[in-house]
Amino acid sequence: MSRKLPLAAGETFRTTCARARVRGGVDEKTGEALPSAVLAERVGWCTDLVAGMVSTLLCEHWNATDVDVLASGMDAGGRKLPSNAWMALRRLGWTVSAPEGVKVNDRIVRMAQESAGRALRSAKWRAGLVFGVLVTWPADPLGRTPAEWDAVREAVPGGEHLPSSVIKARTRQSAGFLKSNGRLPVDVFELEGVPRVARMLLLSACDGQQATIERDEADPLRALLRLQLPTRPDPKGYRDWAWVACPITLPPTVPASAVLHLPALRITGVTVQADMAYTHAVPKAQRTAHTVALGVDWGLNTLLSAGAVRLHQDGRITALGQGAQFRAAGVLAKQHRLRRLSEHLHAKADQYVRLTGGSDNHELTPKLDVLRIETGFVSDPTGRTRLPRAAHRHQGVTTTSTHTPGHRPRGAALGAGFHLHAHASPPRWETIPETQSDSGSLS
Repeated sequence: MSRKLPLAAGETFRTTCARARVRGGVDEKTGEALPSAVLAERVGWCTDLVAGMVSTLLCEHWNATDVDVLASGMDAGGRKLPSNAWMALRRLGWTVSAPEGVKVNDRIVRMAQESAGRALRSAKWRAGLVFGVLVTWPADPLGRTPAEWDAVREAVPGGEHLPSSVIKARTRQSAGFLKSNGRLPVDVFELEGVPRVARMLLLSACDGQQATIERDEADPLRALLRLQLPTRPDPKGYRDWAWVACPITLPPTVPASAVLHLPALRITGVTVQADMAYTHAVPKAQRTAHTVALGVDWGLNTLLSAGAVRLHQDGRITALGQGAQFRAAGVLAKQHRLRRLSEHLHAKADQYVRLTGGSDNHELTPKLDVLRIETGFVSDPTGRTRLPRAAHRHQGVTTTSTHTPGHRPRGAALGAGFHLHAHASPPRWETIPETQSDSGSLS
């Protein structure tokens, strides 16, 4: 089947991923049906072979020199390195082979080089981050001064928009190394050591000689994945490899017109999970003439609230659904704890004010001053004045607002942006029929 997605006028393509479970397969050589546990065992044997070669590559090239060479994007002859990690490693001559006595095809080596190359490329950013933290090591690792914060942000690539928590985490990690070894680490490669290898098969690095995937013409929610798997943990020759056909039920989120790509396989318990990558057509984003708008605001109990509206040709504005709320349990728990502590400190300060009667010579006045300082420390992280700076670093959803008399802009109306992190649960929309909004009419 063609891997090129046909596009209509005003469309572009988007590649995304969905998870599917591989529940079994059929050995094409013997015709034997492979249940989920047997298939997971065979995939595990292939994964172990790949992971061993990945470990070898990382041990050989986990250093600043090799990572800089790979990140430079140029080989020794001044030619641009390919975007595929396995091709870039081969251009640089970073090869690997299977253990002695084990026979694998070249596509298995490709998967190992692809995994190792991605890990080495991702280390470049962490190396720059740790270097910036080490060269601007603060006098007190537990609390930087404003000048020290400015210095570390200037030393770290992109440090202006980097969350403070990332810098603090690397500082704590380096401080732990200092406590254990009596000195700071030289770089991230000494600080972290060789990374652990993810046990997965990146079939995207292969071609039709190792794996293929075809969509069922009768049922667009079904696909057939064919790949070569070993029949023993230590295949001695090509006769110990066999083609296995694995039917996959696609998630309903995969459009029928989407083009499927070879997935990444990994083992979860006794089942095989496939991360199905696919490309589908989407409308091109227009700079003007938008008819749907999304408003995002920062709240006390919901952290972020969002709502969408549609502008009709007659000037009416209607709401699309009930809206959405972004809930981050950990962040909200800390926010509620700080709010309760702030209320307690304010109540205690008010009691001190009543006892002192406003006198500067009362014996409780020094305690009142300290209490006010502590109250400021507690209240500062939850104040709205901190919102624009935090939002400036995470511009994922941007909003604009038009000034109207008597309206005091706040939250998203200040021109701030928000980014919903991938590790947090995304907002959920509850769609209801379009209803007339309170926004009125533009006419």
